[in-house]
Amino acid sequence: MEFVFLIFLPILAALFIPTLYKRIKGIHTGWFVLLVPVLLFAYYTTFIRTTMEGGHAVSEVQWIPSLGISFVSYIDGLSLLFSLLITGIGALVVLYSIFYLDKNKEKLGNFYVYLLLFMSAMLGVVQSDNVISLYLFWELTSISSFLLIGYWFTRDGSRFGALKSMMITVFGGLMMLGGFILLGIMGGTFSIRELIASSSTFVGHEFFTLALVLVLLGAFTKSAQFPFYIWLPDAMEAPTPVSAYLHSATMVKAGLYLVARFTPIFAASEVWIWLVTGIGLLTLFWGSIFAVKQTDLKAILAFSTVSQLGLIMSLLGAGAITMHTNEDIFTFAMFAAIFHLINHATFKGSLFMIAGIVDHETGTRDIRKLGGLMSIMPVSFTVAFIGSMSMAGLPPFNGFLSKEMFLQSMLAIRHFELFNFATWGVIFPVIAWIASVFTFIYSFYFVFKTFAGKRKDAPLPHEPHEAPVGMLISPVILATLVVAIFFIPNVVGKWLVKPAVMAIQPYQYSHPSEVGIHVSAWHGFASVELWMTVGIIIIGGLLFLSLSKWQKVYAIQPEYLSLNSLYDASMIFSEKGMNRLSRFYMTGLIRTYFLYIFAFISVTTIAVLFIQDAFVVDMNSFSKVSAYGVVNAIILLLAVVFVLLSKTRLGAIISLGAVGYSVALFFVIFKAPDLALTQLVIETVSVALFLLAFQHLPKLSDHGEKKSNKVVNAIIALGIGVTVTLVALSSHSNKLVASISQYYKDTVATEAGGGNIVNVILVDYRGFDTLFEIAVLAIAGIGVLGMIKLRLARKENPDENK
Repeated sequence: MEFVFLIFLPILAALFIPTLYKRIKGIHTGWFVLLVPVLLFAYYTTFIRTTMEGGHAVSEVQWIPSLGISFVSYIDGLSLLFSLLITGIGALVVLYSIFYLDKNKEKLGNFYVYLLLFMSAMLGVVQSDNVISLYLFWELTSISSFLLIGYWFTRDGSRFGALKSMMITVFGGLMMLGGFILLGIMGGTFSIRELIASSSTFVGHEFFTLALVLVLLGAFTKSAQFPFYIWLPDAMEAPTPVSAYLHSATMVKAGLYLVARFTPIFAASEVWIWLVTGIGLLTLFWGSIFAVKQTDLKAILAFSTVSQLGLIMSLLGAGAITMHTNEDIFTFAMFAAIFHLINHATFKGSLFMIAGIVDHETGTRDIRKLGGLMSIMPVSFTVAFIGSMSMAGLPPFNGFLSKEMFLQSMLAIRHFELFNFATWGVIFPVIAWIASVFTFIYSFYFVFKTFAGKRKDAPLPHEPHEAPVGMLISPVILATLVVAIFFIPNVVGKWLVKPAVMAIQPYQYSHPSEVGIHVSAWHGFASVELWMTVGIIIIGGLLFLSLSKWQKVYAIQPEYLSLNSLYDASMIFSEKGMNRLSRFYMTGLIRTYFLYIFAFISVTTIAVLFIQDAFVVDMNSFSKVSAYGVVNAIILLLAVVFVLLSKTRLGAIISLGAVGYSVALFFVIFKAPDLALTQLVIETVSVALFLLAFQHLPKLSDHGEKKSNKVVNAIIALGIGVTVTLVALSSHSNKLVASISQYYKDTVATEAGGGNIVNVILVDYRGFDTLFEIAVLAIAGIGVLGMIKLRLARKENPDENK
């Protein structure tokens, strides 16, 4: 079996979840769901040996071959790393949710369907080799995350957060699609591997920079980079398992994956390096500062996630410099980015779960009401302490290693001489250091304000106690990995990080062993990053101890000057503006909408005909018009005029019938008796129906229309008539391909076994078209029957309508 189908395994499993949820009441639905990520994780581990040896695996299923679009599962070091994170963290999140979500109170059928849908979408994003299928899965992550964030849809905050995330990420996705299309135009393919291989041929293309910016917009919106980060804190309204999964290990990492995957294509541009590095550092700085302002545990973690994503993004930008220099330090930065991505998934996942445990067991996430929980919840405190210290960048935890590598990479940028980095690069380590100080503060703020000190006098909604063992298993596993990775970083580097770096830098390396990075916790007293860390600890510690004295400075900023207020104002303005605009042209009259449609068709079609010089009339192939045809044409025109000028309903019906019968006569004149017979039958039935419903037809009226409106109607009607005539003449005179009629003549008897060419075309050649037309008529008939019965029922029971 092609392993590309494994991407869709979670979706396939989701089809059975509603049935399991309804039929099996005694067992939590999560136990069935847990099998999916566990099996996928076990399967994807079998690829580790392949990627460690510098290989990859490809599985392909054709989708739209004519357009070069297919589902291609491409597993190399980078996609394997993300696939393991998606399924591994996914399994721990499902296990956690089994104990976090009450099977008797929550709609678990919905929850797990959404979660599995998201899992498939993320696997599709990281394994797709075709940019169009990547975009399809990308938007599926936005839709499924919208459903997950809005899971508690009765809450205003959940609906608002879900809509906000959808608006921002879908906007970015559409921009990204534009970039992908431009890449396809430049490279002549939609395959990412082929685009990377031929990227040197279109680096100087006029669309290159535009495609670069559009792709980055998609990455920045999804990975919550400044100024698009504002959706992430509001997404914290989702259940904690969702926050732990989407916002620490998977969805927000999709943008990082996109940047890493397209680095070989775009890193040749200084725009890419400056934007990725600069926006990443700005996001790190901004998120770390505003994390200290928050009072909700998940809000603190949300802003900390923003800052950590910015850190990884800036490292990806620094790592892209390897396209312009052979210095190992910039490969070191790329290594650090991937390494910290793994570390962040472990410590942030555990911290989100602890925040959920605190909320679950105390009834609040407000840090101002918490404190003194250390002795009551010792296991939770231990996990929170390990995760927070790793996030702060302290030993012996994995975050310390990647944080040191981050500082070393930012120091190295100062010496890169291209693109003005030698001038402006000096501010990079300064920004990195300040942001790291605030990272230290919010890490201590999270754990010690929650668990240390004395308990507040005000009682909590729930009497606090340690979480059940089942709820602690997942965060304990993640906390164990946090410590373990510190002691075996080079094992993780060899198995996962180096193959991923090689996948990002295929020009530099042909085997992961060539990535000569060795991670160590000690670099000697002469290392600058060591003393930067010492300064972070000292300054950060002093600021944390005096937090109550300076935290009030955040109140100086007016709320209306925030990015959230700008977003809200833009949404309100858009809504009001769209309402005014729609009220202007949405009159509620069908004839008005027809005017818009016909006017647009007429103007654009005639313009294209003449601009493209496509209007040509060749009268050599025209049939000769007999005297009968001229007389019939005059009768037809007169009948049409009578329909328009008729003052009575009966006169209009008779004139309309004359139009139809005149058309039938044309078919007779041009020797098409079958069409003539069909036209006669249809016209007879139509006139009969009009006469049967005569008493119920509305009286003819001009509805008090102004003369100016009538003139406009006449102009547009004339324009449509001219348009259709010109198109008919032009298409008849510009036959670019041979008429298909000869094919019908040759095959109607031999292939279809029929004698009447029209009937065979309707039934055989365009059978599906005819079938759908019949289906539409049947549906319309059922609808009419339903409305008639509803009306009769109301007449029979008038009291029920009151």
